[in-house]
Amino acid sequence: MSNSILFAFVLSSMIVALALWRGSLSRSGGIAALIVGTLTFGLGGWLWGILLAIFFVSSSLLSHFKEDEKRAAAEKFEKGHRRDSGQVMANGGLGALIAVASVVWPGPIWLPLFVGVMATVTADTWATELGTLARRPPRLITNGRIVEVGTSGGVSPLGTAVSLVGGLLIGLIAGMFSPDLGIPAGALIGAGGGLSGSLFDSLLGATVQQIYYCDRCQKETERQEHKCGTTTRPLRGWHWLNNDLVNMLSSMVGGLVALTIAAIF
Repeated sequence: MSNSILFAFVLSSMIVALALWRGSLSRSGGIAALIVGTLTFGLGGWLWGILLAIFFVSSSLLSHFKEDEKRAAAEKFEKGHRRDSGQVMANGGLGALIAVASVVWPGPIWLPLFVGVMATVTADTWATELGTLARRPPRLITNGRIVEVGTSGGVSPLGTAVSLVGGLLIGLIAGMFSPDLGIPAGALIGAGGGLSGSLFDSLLGATVQQIYYCDRCQKETERQEHKCGTTTRPLRGWHWLNNDLVNMLSSMVGGLVALTIAAIF
């Protein structure tokens, strides 16, 4: 196992160095990513590392895709595309813990649970990065009301579709290389877990996530200080439930849905 950990550390270091160079990670995000990558790849195995890499590489590339067109929507988000330790842990920390648990308490539940978690974070990231480019305005998931692009809880056909594709990709890769899952089950686990977790993320965003309001710009935002420099005021939601925690809770839901689908099969 020591050799696996060492190899995972070296490989993760190379990926993190590239991400730091491209500006996809902050310094704290790089340290967190190194920990997550080493534990996931070193303890979970190469398939787990591949799934994590697919999420990380695809999300980093999509964050730079048509960046200028997404700039207006990005002002609503709590953080930018340069991921810090909180974002890294919110998206990859649970997967790393599952990898640790799979070594401490070996069993068949860990792989589908991990697939569901990675499918969710991939699906949600794809939906955020590409859904904001939709020509039609999003609608709030709770009541269908039209909202501005980037509003927490807003969903669109494009965002939902790419969310499904992102989760499906994770499931297909897992099914192709895991005889314990197989392609049909892997596809359902990834698509079902990823889409469920992503929609749950939107539900939390529309209801209980802490959202602020900038009186100067008259806009909702996840930021305590708007980009214009104005200190925002709480508008709705629980004060302790920020976007990072929403992402982590949603990945838990996606993982549990994936585990339920796996149990059926």
